[in-house]
Amino acid sequence: MKNMELSADLLLHAYASGVFPMAETRDSDGVFWVDPKFRGILPLDRFHISKSLAKRIRKGAHKIRINSDFTAVVEGCADREETWINDEIFDRYLELHTLGFAHSLEVWDGQDLVGGVYGVSLGGAFFGESMFSRRTDASKIALAYLIDRLRISGFGLCDTQFITPHLASLGGEEISREEYRHRLTDALQMEGDFLRPDIPCPQALLQRSSQTS
Repeated sequence: MKNMELSADLLLHAYASGVFPMAETRDSDGVFWVDPKFRGILPLDRFHISKSLAKRIRKGAHKIRINSDFTAVVEGCADREETWINDEIFDRYLELHTLGFAHSLEVWDGQDLVGGVYGVSLGGAFFGESMFSRRTDASKIALAYLIDRLRISGFGLCDTQFITPHLASLGGEEISREEYRHRLTDALQMEGDFLRPDIPCPQALLQRSSQTS
């Protein structure tokens, strides 16, 4: 269904029902709703951290922040030749962020935002919307810290919408729409706390990852 006016309430209802919006291009006036036959997820107990990624994380050269510049993360995700993030989607996710439902996990190198991911949380479900990287492995680092945060904060589902080779290399899986709906129903009954006080620690992340992989 195309050209439906978005609102924060409509977006939350859509996510809880298993659908999400996209725009044809950044210049599109409206959006359409997507309900894939097969859905991408990142299992919280099987996220794959390669030896090279573990080495990069262990160095601790990057700083991880939560919601320190949500707008810049969405801008970074939209800063590509082709994007489904138009002005309407951009504005509505900023509204969801203000309301406490949309969050960003950011990778900083000094004063430079070099990567990140943003999405929407409901109950124990996190709906990953998009990610970006301006340095080698920055988006992988963001996802590693994201999955770790979800794992220790009461979440049961990380939705990636679709599966890409990048996500598959990190343990992403594709499941049927029916299976996704079952997992979503269960996750919505949980009480995840994305803003749980926590200082991101490379050593703790890697230790927890080795225990669940």
